Amino acid sequence: MNVHATNIFGGRLDRLSSLIERFRVQADLVAPDEAEARGANFVVLRGADDALRLVFVPNGSGDCAACDHFSVEESEALLVAAKIEIAGAGHHLVLALPRCISVALVDAPDLRTVVSPLVEEVVQPRCGGQAVFHRLAEVVVIRLLRHALESDAADVGLLAGLSHPRLAAALVAMHERPGVAWNLESLAAEAGMSRTQFAVTFKEVLGMTPGAYMSNWRLDIARAELESGVQVRAVARMCGFTSAAAFSRAFARRYGHAPKLERRKAV
Repeated sequence: MNVHATNIFGGRLDRLSSLIERFRVQADLVAPDEAEARGANFVVLRGADDALRLVFVPNGSGDCAACDHFSVEESEALLVAAKIEIAGAGHHLVLALPRCISVALVDAPDLRTVVSPLVEEVVQPRCGGQAVFHRLAEVVVIRLLRHALESDAADVGLLAGLSHPRLAAALVAMHERPGVAWNLESLAAEAGMSRTQFAVTFKEVLGMTPGAYMSNWRLDIARAELESGVQVRAVARMCGFTSAAAFSRAFARRYGHAPKLERRKAV
């Protein structure tokens, strides 16, 4: 089987699926008049011309008040308010988004097609509406990630790396195959770059070395797998560590406790 098969969708490199599959979206609907008090970080607004505007503060509700786009203008009605949290491995992609995102949906038809039914479920509640809202919220987050990626919303960080025409291939390879013993030469080959060019460009765009990024990604996956109850030895193999002991040392350095303690929370 072609090891790159899962990286290609529609003939193009799929830069998001390997990350999306590893994060979890929790969406809690909030009454519009309680949006600020209950820490909503996601709103949909309708203007006087019936045009919709979506505003999202990815990193939580703490910065909402400081976000210029988050306040409701006099001509706008607040239709939907929610608190959306993203957890699990891959959540750092969401953390790489701009501090505050405001999108006029008339300019983003791919987003409008999923936001419109989400608004409908809230404005005209029916049986099963809560479940539908949660699933649509997850799709909206994914579409927002795609929108940010395609609009070059970041100059530095993971989003910028995934937007880079060469670095993206190496990042996707790391995300898809964390158990491979990647080194600078093999990652540079994935990117179609020289070893030196790859190392320098990666550090400039991602803000860290390829080795540091790979280590962080493996440990993010490891923590999520341990939380789901997978055994320590199996997680170590899955994430490319040479032994359970080496994995335990790396995990303890990152999180301050042994991996077996993480697993105990799940069993």
